Amino acid sequence: MRQRLLNTIPLIILVLAIVFASPGCGKFIGKLQANYYFAQANKYFAESQYRNAIEQYEIALAYNPNLVEAYQYLGESYKNLYRGPAVDTPENNERADKALEALRRAYEIDPYDKDVIYSLGDMYDRLRNFEEAEKLYLRILELEPTNMENYYVVAGFYKKYVPVRATGSSDQQAGGETEGAEEGMTPFQKAEEMYLRRIELDPENPEGYAYAAQFYEDLRPPDFDKAYKFHVYRTKLEPDNYIPWYAIGVNRFYKAHRLQNILSREERIKLGEEAISALKKAIEINPSYSFTYSYMNIVYRNIYAVVYPERKSRYIEEADIWVQRFDEARKKELEREKLERELRGIR
Repeated sequence: MRQRLLNTIPLIILVLAIVFASPGCGKFIGKLQANYYFAQANKYFAESQYRNAIEQYEIALAYNPNLVEAYQYLGESYKNLYRGPAVDTPENNERADKALEALRRAYEIDPYDKDVIYSLGDMYDRLRNFEEAEKLYLRILELEPTNMENYYVVAGFYKKYVPVRATGSSDQQAGGETEGAEEGMTPFQKAEEMYLRRIELDPENPEGYAYAAQFYEDLRPPDFDKAYKFHVYRTKLEPDNYIPWYAIGVNRFYKAHRLQNILSREERIKLGEEAISALKKAIEINPSYSFTYSYMNIVYRNIYAVVYPERKSRYIEEADIWVQRFDEARKKELEREKLERELRGIR
């Protein structure tokens, strides 16, 4: 029995040698090695040690040149070291070139990977290469036309290229053409189109209206009236939600306050009335939200007390009452938040 076992050992060794010497097995071992170094690189990447991550990703790719994730994160590592086009040094320019090289290779391997497409588009965006970046962001929409989040991603890209308008400009589509933009259509119009297309896909979803309103309020200067219309649409979809009523109150206040040198006294009074009405509606729906009381205070203090100087003391007293209510509501909110943290800690 023992002799038979000894006789079979050389045969086993020979078989194993043939297996491990085969091309298929070599590839298998290479992939194992690639995965090992890829995992090591990911640890460095997660710790923002990008130089160490680059070294490990490159070793992983030496073992498996088709590891698309390694190319992607190699590009992301160089991207994180890149300091922007304003830093015109050989070292910084090389980082940009290396990032593009790795991300382009990832895209060549898998042109349908949304994360890879976004990574490459973002790198072109950082280089302020609008035309190439736009192609990739639109590619995401092409691949997933029914994914609502994609419209926000593309709109966010266009927003970066919307120039600041002069205060009081009547041209809401402002700014003139960005280099590389489609002729006759500004980045502002393209961003706006993305939000409107998102709403068209799901017109009963209030989220689309909330994002559109935020877009107009984020403009510099904001387009308060367009934002207001979308807040109003949202109240029709969810009349018992205090948030859109609160948003209307804030919107009307900021228009009256920021444009006080442009608007007439009557216009500011009307805006103040609209703000108070909306904020009171928000309080009626949810009396626990403290910041509604805070805006009641500033409307009385910064709008009414100014447009009615003869009643200033009265409106300041009214504002003080709302400050007190804010303090009380905020105290309760903080107590609730503390209790929730404690309960989560117990669990």
